[in-house]
Amino acid sequence: MNPLQDNINEAVKQMTDYLTANHKATSWQLKVKFQLSSSLLYLALGTLLAQKKITLEADGINYNITWGAEAVQKQEAENANPFQPN
Repeated sequence: MNPLQDNINEAVKQMTDYLTANHKATSWQLKVKFQLSSSLLYLALGTLLAQKKITLEADGINYNITWGAEAVQKQEAENANPFQPN
């Protein structure tokens, strides 16, 4: 692997450990807690999102991040029928 991929994998591991314990965070909290560059933060979040381990909800310039299968299933259901009230 290359150094960038190693850094992404380390950030993913740190975020996974933190979100497993806390279930929710903001992108800013993760950036500050793990001292990540913006690029590395969003590459790691993209990896977790692609693995369907998290959901992201935009909140201004931040994202609210929710961990777990229930959150992902809820997001997929909302995306399937966006006109149905919650």
